Amino acid sequence: MNTRMIPLVGFVALLILLLVGLKISDRKTLIPSPLIDKPAPAFNLPVLGNSTQNLSKESFLGQAYLVNFWASWCVTCRVEHPVITELAKRKAITIVGMNFRDLQDDALKWLQQYGDPYDINLTDADGRISIDFGVYAAPETFLVDPTGVIVFKHIGALTPEIIETEILTRITSMQGGK
Repeated sequence: MNTRMIPLVGFVALLILLLVGLKISDRKTLIPSPLIDKPAPAFNLPVLGNSTQNLSKESFLGQAYLVNFWASWCVTCRVEHPVITELAKRKAITIVGMNFRDLQDDALKWLQQYGDPYDINLTDADGRISIDFGVYAAPETFLVDPTGVIVFKHIGALTPEIIETEILTRITSMQGGK
């Protein structure tokens, strides 16, 4: 082999490894959750900015809702935020923000700066509820049906495509195809 070809072959090999790695990293959103088709974990958490008011899983029974784990320190949450904001404008589902492992002041400033699309924000300061939900890292989103059963999980930033093809489709079927 010509010694001039060695850098080119090395570059091509590196490029192939990079592309394979990117393809594998796309699959992180496909990690199956043992919670699909199981009741959502119990929680009783304070409302962000109002430590005297707590809400539990039972507070949401009878309605479908989306639980979105987010934090002010999460860079990907910032990327996802406009997508959540657009979904909120549609008023298709109750969106529960689950602020976790965050400082309350930082979370409130973040919402003030970027807008608050959530119907309610709960505080999981110690991250125990995120562990119960099996959250790997923010953002992660769970669709819960009116009986309190998790029907969908998405790891990473929501996209308009995921909203349309996965979440809104499931919401429509929960409502009897209306």
